[in-house]
Parts: sequence; C-alpha cells; structure tokens
Amino acid sequence: MTGATLTAAAVLRAVGEPLTIEDLELDPPGPGEVQVRIEAAGVCHSDLHYMTGDLPARLPIVVGHEGAGIVEAVGPGVELAIGQRVALTWRPRCGECDACVAGNPVLCRFGRVFAATNGLFDGTTRLHRGEERIHHLMGVSCFAERVVVSATSTVPVPDGVPPEIAAIAACAVVTGVGAVLNAAASVAGRPLLVYGAGGVGLAAVMGAAVAGASPLIVVDLDPEKLELARRLGATHTVDAREGGVADRVAALTGGVPWVIEAVGRPDTMREAFACLAPAGTLVAVGLSATDAVLEVPITELVQRQKRIVGALYGLANPRLDLARIFALYLAGRLPLDLLLGTRRPLVEVNEAYADLRAGAPGRGVLVP
Repeated sequence: MTGATLTAAAVLRAVGEPLTIEDLELDPPGPGEVQVRIEAAGVCHSDLHYMTGDLPARLPIVVGHEGAGIVEAVGPGVELAIGQRVALTWRPRCGECDACVAGNPVLCRFGRVFAATNGLFDGTTRLHRGEERIHHLMGVSCFAERVVVSATSTVPVPDGVPPEIAAIAACAVVTGVGAVLNAAASVAGRPLLVYGAGGVGLAAVMGAAVAGASPLIVVDLDPEKLELARRLGATHTVDAREGGVADRVAALTGGVPWVIEAVGRPDTMREAFACLAPAGTLVAVGLSATDAVLEVPITELVQRQKRIVGALYGLANPRLDLARIFALYLAGRLPLDLLLGTRRPLVEVNEAYADLRAGAPGRGVLVP
C-alpha cells in the first residue's frame, strides 16, 4: 500500500516455535488511529500464553502488548499531537457500549473484536509482508519498531516518566496496583496477601503498601523475588517450597480478608483460597490456559462466606488509573524502577522469554 512504513517486528508464525524478527510493512493510520514509534516494551507472561498455545490467536501475529512510545503520525479525527509520548493499553474503549458508559472500559464490546479478529476496531490489520497480512495482538503488537493502534488505546505520559516505566505501567503495574486499589476495599491496617511475586504481584505489593495494608504478606517460590517483595513493602514473606502455606499464613494472621492471586494456576488459587479468613475475598488477576478450571470446597465457600472475584486489568479505568500511577511514581510513592529487570534489544526477544521462563526477577524490557 502506498505510504506504508517498514518496521522490524517479532512475529509468531507457529505455536511453540521461536519468534522471528522480520521487516514488515505498516500501513498508515486510518480514521481514529495513530502511528507510534516504540521506545520500550515489557516482557509479559500473557504473551507467552499465546506463544505456547494456551490462549488462541490468528497467525502470523506480532506479539507484545505492554508498550510505550512517541506519536509519529495520526489519522483523521485524532487530536493527539505529533511527538506526544503515550503508553499503550491492550483494551479499546468505544465510549458507547454499556461497559464504557458504566466506567468499566476494559470490558468494552470491542475487546471481543480484537480477540476474534486479531485486528483493530474494524477487524482488519495494518501489518503485512507483501500480500501476506500479519495480525495484531490485543490491538497493540508492540514488539516492533513502530505500530499503528486505535487512538483509544493510548494514554498520555507526563514528563519525567521514563519509557520503560510507562511501558510496564500500562499492563503489569496497573493490573497489580489496580487489583488492590479497585478490587480490595478498606485495606489500610488490615492483612493482605499477595500470591506470586512476578511483575503483576510485585506491583500489587506496591499498591498494598501505598494503601497501608498491614501485615502485607507475599508468597512465592523464588527467594530473590521474595527479597525484592520485602524491598517494595512486604512485612512478611512465605517460601512456598517449604509447603503448608495456608497454615503459615494462619499462624501470622488467623486468615486474611484479601488475597491478590497473581499466578493464575488452579493449584495456587486453591491454596490462596485456603488462606482466606471468613468473609474474605480472593481477587484473581493471573491468566491461565482457556481450559483451566478452579475447584473449591462448596461447604467452605458457603459456610465461611468466602468470595472469588476476577479483576481483568486490575478493574482499572486505564485513562484515569494510569494518570494516578504516574503521579504516584513522580511523587516517589511507587518505586517502579525497582520492578525493572533485564533490558534487551528487540532482536533478543527469545532470550528475554528464556529469562522469563527461568524465573528472572523483575520485569524484563525490550528496547527496539
């Protein structure tokens, strides 16, 4: 297509195969769309679910959904300025459906369009290689030098927020912090447990510390991650390798009113559920395979009035909550720099996911 721009991108062509770095053609932005030059992209476990086939996607597809960059071009009807720094969000917002009007845009009806077509709002793609169309992951596909996204998938980034921070804030941080600030209630001075000390779990630790949860307990298998959790505000840590997690949590608190489960496996969710006090709530933020099922004891669910709630994107309204997160970061209240792990160029994307699989602490970042 006339006006197409070349961009290097990480393409998933077959489930279970390494990503390939390819030069693709990127069509110019259409109505309501923007072209963004990527400055940083976070290495998130959710992309791995697509790479392994746990979650379905149309192939070939450019992966990556946690990014930030600079607006280079805008389509008709877009008010963003060239040169504006933005973070990218992986849920659109039409502004008209029931979810958007109710202030819950992460459940926008067009999320289904993105998932079903792996395209943009109109269901088509802007990426191709000759006549071969390449799909978009979650409407973002930021493991690339440049992307075209819906303008509604962008949030302005204020001066003073580095690209790496803006990138991880747009997924891991807003999910973890949001799970505490939006899904949990009245946590100040009350026990809260975070199960899993990956990027999302550690963000939840920071959110719980800001909200004043005490004691603040973190469970994980990795001593390095538990140490990082303590640096971020955890008052107690539990090494899950030693077993008896629920008993050890009960010894500390008698049971917790809130658990943020950031792993997404049935076994860890069951254990997290067992840690709840009567009338406690398990907030599930970790993703799993589409056929994964959680079984819980019905008697315990009913007689102890325990609850389980899902919190997609931390129940956040990204445009509002990301602005709040950036403000807390700039005020020194959220030490997000401590979340950053290995920094690699885009061509080392497969090595970055090897780091993730090996349990490297912190959030890895790709820099195209």
